[in-house]
Amino acid sequence: MFTSLKNSMPMSVWYMLISALGFALMSACVKEVSALGIPVFEIVAARAIVSGLISYADIKRKKISMWGNNKSLLIARGCVGAFALMFVYYAVTTLPLAEATVLQYLHPVFTAVLALFFLKEVIQRSTIACICISLIGLFIIIQPNLQVGSGVQYPWLSIGAGVLGAFGSAIAYIIIKKLTKTDDSSVIIFYFPLIALPISIILLGDDFVVPSLAATGLLILIGIFTQVGQVGLTKALHCADANKATAYAYVQILFSVFIGWAYFSEVPAVTTIIGGGLIMFGALVNVFWKR
Repeated sequence: MFTSLKNSMPMSVWYMLISALGFALMSACVKEVSALGIPVFEIVAARAIVSGLISYADIKRKKISMWGNNKSLLIARGCVGAFALMFVYYAVTTLPLAEATVLQYLHPVFTAVLALFFLKEVIQRSTIACICISLIGLFIIIQPNLQVGSGVQYPWLSIGAGVLGAFGSAIAYIIIKKLTKTDDSSVIIFYFPLIALPISIILLGDDFVVPSLAATGLLILIGIFTQVGQVGLTKALHCADANKATAYAYVQILFSVFIGWAYFSEVPAVTTIIGGGLIMFGALVNVFWKR
């Protein structure tokens, strides 16, 4: 049965599911290490160091140049990705894990629209259906938080950071899609820590906190899970259109809901369960709807 399911799903889907799980575990580690007093910019810097070392080793293994071909786009990818990550991390550290992930995963909508204009990709009906169904699921999840007097109010700064992080991620995905035509995936990934590290160190300034042993372990895990997510994402975008590949990324919301419940004791509401079910249904529509 598993073999039949595997054969019926394109490789881009499997890469995107691996990417979603990697990023969900990364977000959980970010939330946990922030509770230990590590600033957001320091978390970004630590992630960049670990990702940079892994990417550099992979580039050396492939025996290719680390500087790539399309340097202007590679630098742009690094800059956009760095600031998007800072917004995402701020949202993760100041909101419940499920809600922060929901805001972050507005990016497939932004990606589909940007891909239409900048990559001239045609948005297929299956992708439109997936986005519409998933957005309904997203609205159901966050709807109680939008009601006045509901008792659940989140800082607008955190919500805005989540939306900006999603928009920045969409721009980064469009750039990555263009770069897959000229540069190796390891080089594309390497440019993110190459740019993010100096930016985060400058913004961190004098706020550096010496991490404990537990915090150090979590920071290393953030870098490792990030690498898993980045590799899966880059390979998925190489195998499929940007708007279709990133639509599957909604599954990270379900991963985050489960992690939030199992580890952070964040019990999901009924609306979260219903919305998550719609998101999964939207992803399946995108996979199995034949043109």
